[in-house]
Amino acid sequence: MSNSISDITVKTINGKDQPLSDYLGKVLLIVNVASYCGYTSQYRGLEQLNKKYQDQGLAVLGFPCNDFGAQEPGSNEQIAKFCETSYGVSFDLFDKVHAIGSQQHPLYYRLTHSVEPKGDVSWNFEKFLINKNGEVVARYKSGVTPDSSDLVQAIEKELNR
Repeated sequence: MSNSISDITVKTINGKDQPLSDYLGKVLLIVNVASYCGYTSQYRGLEQLNKKYQDQGLAVLGFPCNDFGAQEPGSNEQIAKFCETSYGVSFDLFDKVHAIGSQQHPLYYRLTHSVEPKGDVSWNFEKFLINKNGEVVARYKSGVTPDSSDLVQAIEKELNR
């Protein structure tokens, strides 16, 4: 199985089709996000990463997900408003997805089967690093904060390739 995500199309938070191939040439940080989670404050750090590195080719992609503790019950409109007003989020947000289970989005199937540790996402704010070729290169559990030196170093390494 390919570990590239560039053949997958997702929906933006406004319901438009968005081929992930449009992001080829950029380094991506894909995160399943939720508005009512103990990790929700990570939105702030994700936005800081996005602002700091976007001119160098990083794109943070947020995928709202209600799979864990029903911590993202809102509509796409409510989610977008919350992210903007509470955290000033300017990075790309997408339609709510299932990261686990029988309705798992194809993107999350690919993400969770491409790098170690393989297997289901275990909670909100799990992070996947994608290289400029659209290949999944690393996975970070929810407790790894956006300003973690391991994550920042991995992003910088991919940006400099």
